[in-house]
Amino acid sequence: MSRGGDMVYIPDDSDFSSFRDQCESLEGWHCRYNKAGVTVWSQGQEESCTVQKIKTRISCKDVPAETLYDVLHDTRYRKKWDSNMIETYDIGRLTVNADVGYYSWKCPSPLKNRDFVTLRSWLPLGNDYMIINYSVKHPKYPPRKDFVRAVSLQTGYLIKANGAGACILYYLTQVDPRGSLPKWVVNRVSQFVAPKAMKKIYKAGLKYPEWKRKHDPGYKPWVYPEQNTLPSVSLAELSVQHADSLENIDETGLTEDHLSTSDHEA
Repeated sequence: MSRGGDMVYIPDDSDFSSFRDQCESLEGWHCRYNKAGVTVWSQGQEESCTVQKIKTRISCKDVPAETLYDVLHDTRYRKKWDSNMIETYDIGRLTVNADVGYYSWKCPSPLKNRDFVTLRSWLPLGNDYMIINYSVKHPKYPPRKDFVRAVSLQTGYLIKANGAGACILYYLTQVDPRGSLPKWVVNRVSQFVAPKAMKKIYKAGLKYPEWKRKHDPGYKPWVYPEQNTLPSVSLAELSVQHADSLENIDETGLTEDHLSTSDHEA
């Protein structure tokens, strides 16, 4: 999503419009999975390429669009449902609808775990909502020895209202994992990891209203910016995270046989 160079920018209406078009268009996308209300597509790159563009879609019955929007913003609640997450926190705010945050992700063993520092921006549009991010560098959060610093070229969610009390969720991601991955990993993402993640978000949406009633129900800084107590971050502190400046590791020799049993759970 970066416009090139090292200038960090906050996405504008044209960026959100472009992201929405990518979510809704089928042109150039190849269906990789379609079962039980979840569809996964990939685009463009050869299967051997690790920088895949993946798009997933799920229909969420009995979950209003605004509820799913809250779920995807609420970092406290994320710890309840995102079992792939090791740690996440907000670093600072840029504007009323943009911030910088950290996320570390548990990869299927024996792969090394990844982490990200991203600039995230969001846009409510009536009944529909979008959240998008891309990787940036922050001087206080350099790559760590215990993680491979990966790069989000473009990642985000489109939540579309679908009648009364229901919605459709799109998730689109193009990530450079900074590693030469075996082909089975690329296949596994579209056939297993992505569908499982979408189902988890849907279930999280069903349970969120009850959880939120017991956990600071009025606190939603993504809806009420005056509640945001994060320190301000200046764009001048940030630069674009270019993948070629990061370590690239070779994990092509790892076989699927080494997957831990927990990685097979649906």
